[in-house]
Amino acid sequence: MLRTAVQVDGETASYLTVREDGPLVLLLHGTYWSRVWLPVLGQLATAGLRPVAVDFPGLGHSGGELTPKTATVPALAAWVVRFLSALDISSPVVVAGHDIGGAVAQHLLAHDRLEMSRLVLVNSVAYDSWPAPHVALFQHPDTTPDDLLAARRQAVTRDLAEAATEQRIADYLDPWTDPRVRRSWLAMVRAADSRYTLDLVPALRVSTVPKLLIWGEDDPFEKVEYAEKFATEIPHTALRRIPRAAHIPTENAPDQIARALVDFVTA
Repeated sequence: MLRTAVQVDGETASYLTVREDGPLVLLLHGTYWSRVWLPVLGQLATAGLRPVAVDFPGLGHSGGELTPKTATVPALAAWVVRFLSALDISSPVVVAGHDIGGAVAQHLLAHDRLEMSRLVLVNSVAYDSWPAPHVALFQHPDTTPDDLLAARRQAVTRDLAEAATEQRIADYLDPWTDPRVRRSWLAMVRAADSRYTLDLVPALRVSTVPKLLIWGEDDPFEKVEYAEKFATEIPHTALRRIPRAAHIPTENAPDQIARALVDFVTA
């Protein structure tokens, strides 16, 4: 596993990868960080793909700091375009998004921001499913970065479900020990607005790009019913349900998800 970086807007954009060749699969996170994609990277690379799991600015291991203005879905989508330019990527790419990263991926497709060959959403926000109540609490102006660690520990323990171990929980929490990352997370939360996905629906309905939804069925917030609605209303969409998996299904069923991704991308 390789963590490397490029410069975007004068700041370090950190990403996880395994190989530097092959068709690019861009993996976007949401209110967590690139760690959510770690369990599937090796199998994607073994299949000849080039997985790139990037950390948004100010989150994970990337430099910079998000503000409520730069943390909106359209602003993050524009940043992704600049990140791909820094990687010197010009060929069509597969984009997969988890959580709010799924909203960014939908925006990229709906607004034709880059040449996308396939779209994958993994327990993504959609329609009016977000922000989840435990996240929306942090939109209140009285909340501070210091309130975050205990709440994030509770959230990641729930979202990992059966995959939760003390080591894994600590691994996920590690970036939030940095006050800059906590401030960036609060900016992302305060910029969260379901209008960003609701406004995309008309464009998604006419998109001919193949789409795959991979969904942990036990997610209490990004419920599988949203995925079912998306698969029914948006053409060229398939749904793969993952039983006994929660909001981070890559940790609960990495082999199933990696195989679903590989089959979809290489079909």
